[in-house]
Amino acid sequence: MKNSDGNNESRNNEPAVEIQNLCKSFGRQKVLNGIGLAVARSETVVVLGRSGTGKSVLLKLLIGLQKPDSGSVRIQGQEITGLKFKELNQIRIKIGFLFQQAALYDSLNIEENVAFPLVRHSNLQSAERKDRVRALLETVGMEQHRKKLPSQISGGMQKRVGLARALALEPELMLFDEPTAGLDPITAGEINQLILGLQEKRKITSIVVTHDIRGARTVSHRLVLLNEGSIAAQGTFAELKNNQNPFVAQFLSGDS
Repeated sequence: MKNSDGNNESRNNEPAVEIQNLCKSFGRQKVLNGIGLAVARSETVVVLGRSGTGKSVLLKLLIGLQKPDSGSVRIQGQEITGLKFKELNQIRIKIGFLFQQAALYDSLNIEENVAFPLVRHSNLQSAERKDRVRALLETVGMEQHRKKLPSQISGGMQKRVGLARALALEPELMLFDEPTAGLDPITAGEINQLILGLQEKRKITSIVVTHDIRGARTVSHRLVLLNEGSIAAQGTFAELKNNQNPFVAQFLSGDS
């Protein structure tokens, strides 16, 4: 019994995500240069940086959409680099991904979009699926629009539907790629409040890539600032504001 409890405790203390010496280049362009980062369970880490500094590439490496040149990526203790497609898909089922453009299927209505991962990866019967989809859409305030096509709703609404779909399989880790990009301040604030709600109600581990400094301040437990393929600074918002690195000060100067 002791061994079993010890193993469970060890797993619980293990980072949800652990990256070591991660490198990725495209031709001669070095995008990530030996990144190291650990994200605790239930922690929300926001990754900031200038355009082209590898933020979105980092998310793609975490979900196996791209392969690193070298380094290690561990999701809940399991190394994913080098996994075969079938094994990688088993890991992906535990990860929700909100794409920058929501990436909804144009030919499916809102309800069908959210149901899509449940049809493919769950054993729920039709009635159970319908109930789960409605509950998810209610969570993001989109239940009344369930019969509409993606083309019939706004960009902010599409992000909400994308979030509902990403949550369909009850992921243990959420990855957000520019969740508020292209949205007006009010809608962006609503999306950030939804992310906060995931922290408070579901204790989901989240990694958020964004340019939205105000949003980052709202949702993050910790900020990570990338520059030229490396981590320039990390810490709470207050710690970064007090950082003496000129790049950090310049990057955060847009926030009042």
